[in-house]
Amino acid sequence: MTKKLHIKTWGCQMNEYDSSKMADLLGSTHGYQWTDNAEEADVLLLNTCSIREKAQEKVFAMLGRWKLLKEKTRT
Repeated sequence: MTKKLHIKTWGCQMNEYDSSKMADLLGSTHGYQWTDNAEEADVLLLNTCSIREKAQEKVFAMLGRWKLLKEKTRT
């Protein structure tokens, strides 16, 4: 069964580039396949810059939503 990966990125173009590189690396070394759907992902990654407080707040909010999502899908 193929493992699924979802990455949510906030910030500059460098963050987008970094997320793309992470997805490529995890795909080539561990067989992860990218998905747009966080619900079906086995691995969820958040990539942001902590220099901007707003982006940091978004990350913590998303972590809370993803935690509930994963708890729901485990049962």
